[in-house]
Amino acid sequence: MADRPAIADSCRRTGIVALAHGMLTVLKNTRYYDPINDLRRRVARRLMRMMFGSHGQPTSEALPAKGIYRILVCHVSHSLGNTLLLTPLLSELEKIYPAAEIDILTRSSIADDVYGRFFNVQRIFRMPAHGVGHPFQFFGTLRRMRKIRYDLAIDADPLSQTGRLLMLLSNSTYTLGFSSPKKHGEITHPVPLPTDLESKGRRPVYLLRRAMGRDTAADYPVPDIRLSAVEHEHGRAALMRSLAGSGITTPGRGIIGIFANATGPKQLSEAWWMRLITVLEAAHPEHRIVEILPHSGSSMLGSRYPAYYSSDLRKLASVLSGLDVYISADCGIMHLACASDVPTMGIFTVTNTAEWGPYGPGRHVIPGQGKEPEEVAHAIAAMPEFNP
Repeated sequence: MADRPAIADSCRRTGIVALAHGMLTVLKNTRYYDPINDLRRRVARRLMRMMFGSHGQPTSEALPAKGIYRILVCHVSHSLGNTLLLTPLLSELEKIYPAAEIDILTRSSIADDVYGRFFNVQRIFRMPAHGVGHPFQFFGTLRRMRKIRYDLAIDADPLSQTGRLLMLLSNSTYTLGFSSPKKHGEITHPVPLPTDLESKGRRPVYLLRRAMGRDTAADYPVPDIRLSAVEHEHGRAALMRSLAGSGITTPGRGIIGIFANATGPKQLSEAWWMRLITVLEAAHPEHRIVEILPHSGSSMLGSRYPAYYSSDLRKLASVLSGLDVYISADCGIMHLACASDVPTMGIFTVTNTAEWGPYGPGRHVIPGQGKEPEEVAHAIAAMPEFNP
């Protein structure tokens, strides 16, 4: 326990950075935001140098394929989409290091539901969403993480300075992360941020492949919540009960799930959705429609269709896996559908498809910006999932 003074000193400085981040959040929409943010970054850079100095000299040698058995992944973003989009990296790590244990340091409240079924995941260190408000939990989690000696620590986010700071607080032989103007602190394997790959799900996998000298153009793992066969069965059975509750006794030629909610400017109106559904029903009258309800439990389609609601993430994923087609705007539930292995149609009206778009077999970006719902509906109706 000889490093307790060092831990305490690092934690005090970490607390200063966390406090500054909390204050910055309050000021985000004011004229003070930009100058204070610039000051915060300068302070963070100086603190990183003071706290850590060099965390292993950068090397041009490839990350070794052998001898790595304890891995720490730092990923502080806690939204549903970002949490799910880390799973391709976990799949890649299990493939490359099948005998390794993987620990995850995260602020996501759903981390156990999303990562807990990966066989190699051993520990999930849950940080509070706001360290300033929960200092004992914050520093207690750091202390537990620092007790473990890792062979490899990965900062998977190309933008978060907090993730880099937490990785540098770990005790690891090798440290891996992106090098960019927003990242500070010396690590053993810095990887330049690719300009031709923006995908949130593929970038962390690219990071690992590039550091190991592997083929970065090979197929990328898709998001995966690792549903069991039993969960798939229960999900389909729940859908059939929802249909039966509306007097529908068969799935027809397939069950279409529609999630009509989203946040901010991604939200599409009930009238917009009804125009799309009208065209879709005319094109494929033998399909059934089930509305997937949002967390509020309120229908976004005027309660016109059979519906399913669950506040349990894995139960919801199980039901999504029982669909034949899932349709929604870009949102966290869209990423959950992708991770549940259901053919997914994600309608993008404002967000960057290169960054947030679904990828992989059966996962489709449906352009919607500036288009009428009828036009979008015709594009969806022509997809191969509707025309096997």
